[in-house]
Amino acid sequence: MANTSQPLRRTALLASGVALLGLLTACGTESATSSGTPRPSEAGRTTGADPGGGTPTSGDTAPAVGAAPTDTAGSSSASARTDGRCRTAELRATVGRVDPGAGQRNFPVVLTNTSDRTCTVYGYPGAAFVNASGKQLGPDPERAPGSPESVTLTPGRSAWAGLSFSSPQISGARTAGPAALLVTPPDEREPLKVKWTAGEVPVGGNESSVSVTALDAGTGP
Repeated sequence: MANTSQPLRRTALLASGVALLGLLTACGTESATSSGTPRPSEAGRTTGADPGGGTPTSGDTAPAVGAAPTDTAGSSSASARTDGRCRTAELRATVGRVDPGAGQRNFPVVLTNTSDRTCTVYGYPGAAFVNASGKQLGPDPERAPGSPESVTLTPGRSAWAGLSFSSPQISGARTAGPAALLVTPPDEREPLKVKWTAGEVPVGGNESSVSVTALDAGTGP
């Protein structure tokens, strides 16, 4: 009787140990699942990736390498051809007919767009009388008071500025006969040379100043 009960107790203890080991194994597996790599749905919320591993959906996604820019080269080229100031090489300078009045001699200095693009001029042109050797005669003209405005010149259109001085016969100023008038467009360095055929100009002495106005649209008053 004693021999029969002892094997039964060993069998019961062995079964209890197996059950306890299985319980511990199950707990260990659940713990690893909870603290390890997130489930696919959780990874998508963390990194912005599609739960299925597809393309990221975050708003901060970087553009693909080699993607075309918003402003293409074609549109930039078109913009450059319709904007920007007029360059010296794109203009022709002329001097209009004298407009005498109240002891003054007034000349329209005209800049015409000879290029195939639209450009703008703004402000005062530079002007200087020179002799046949290119030496300047008299000081630079003064700028007449005014409010400059940007003038848009389509191909063939013109802008003008008034060049004025007191009549030397009245003012008694010292005079000289220029060979040419150099006209420099606003914001440019290279001048345009215009043959001067309007006679003597004041270059020194009393009332010898020459003035120039800001550019305006057209070819004269």
